[in-house]
Amino acid sequence: MAAEILFVDDDKLILRFSQDLFESVGVSILTARNADEALELFKEHEIAVVVSDNQMPGMTGLEFLSKLRAISPDTVKVLISAYVDLPTALAAINTSEVFRYIVKPWKNEEILEVVKEGLRRYRMVHTMRREDESVLRSLAQTIELKDPNTKGHCDRVAVYALMIADAMRLPKETQRQIKYGSWLHDCGKIGVSEFILNGPNELSDDEFETMKMHTHWGADLAEKAHLSEVARNIIQYHHEKYDGTGYPVGLAGEQIPLETRIVSIADIYDALTMDRPYRKGYPHSEARRMIRELSGEALDPEVVKIFLDIVPDGPLPSSEELLPRNDLVAAEKEATISSMTDPALSD
Repeated sequence: MAAEILFVDDDKLILRFSQDLFESVGVSILTARNADEALELFKEHEIAVVVSDNQMPGMTGLEFLSKLRAISPDTVKVLISAYVDLPTALAAINTSEVFRYIVKPWKNEEILEVVKEGLRRYRMVHTMRREDESVLRSLAQTIELKDPNTKGHCDRVAVYALMIADAMRLPKETQRQIKYGSWLHDCGKIGVSEFILNGPNELSDDEFETMKMHTHWGADLAEKAHLSEVARNIIQYHHEKYDGTGYPVGLAGEQIPLETRIVSIADIYDALTMDRPYRKGYPHSEARRMIRELSGEALDPEVVKIFLDIVPDGPLPSSEELLPRNDLVAAEKEATISSMTDPALSD
């Protein structure tokens, strides 16, 4: 389920108490005994709010929440400590972007209110992001208008890439950025002449050199739009090849970012199955065979194996179905907590 609440504490009694408290108001939570367990949960779930103890064996809560800045930057972070520690509180705010700092033992109404506020904050971020998403998707669709033969290509690439990323258990935030990069991987084509994009024949050498520039132009657009590094990598390097013979740089193997290796497979597979002015699209069975033949040459063999295991024969889901409306899920949980009567909020 999306927009989950996660409590992290090495004390089993505190985790059990937290579960009982939230279940009493109709909301289920996830729990983890340490930071490593919690990080594994981030591979499977979209965590809206995480409440973490600070003093735990291994990684401290502060160190754990600092890691989340890269892994799941939208997750609202709450740090709990057994005593007031001003340096820790300041570090939590400054290095981990902690939303609240709570001292044990907390009051029931306090922790419920903090989580409810965290859900509201998370929901606002995702609501604003959906407005950004509509702009990004509209841009991708505008670019596709220059080449009518590619209608729907960007979204299908996103779907295939998200299926691979999910099978590889990449963090949900990384998957979201892969979706954006997939939508916009060809955004540099906005600078390519429609005569080249829509020509009835295969490209001449000069035309191909012009077409290759779309990776540079796209990377420049992505930088000016302040897109994430994941999205920028996809836009700039999606024509690199595993054996080092691609462009624009000639990266090889794991020099090519993982997100790019994923999207490259999705891009090539969908391109093979599309009709072009100079050829008909290949049947899916033939396209899969061709992808297998490209393994180890143009494409990462490990990612190819995963793709061939999960690619469907039937209709594709939409990219929205693969990454659901987490703002709505968060709003529902926030409303559930708010709707409880006073006795449920008492100590």
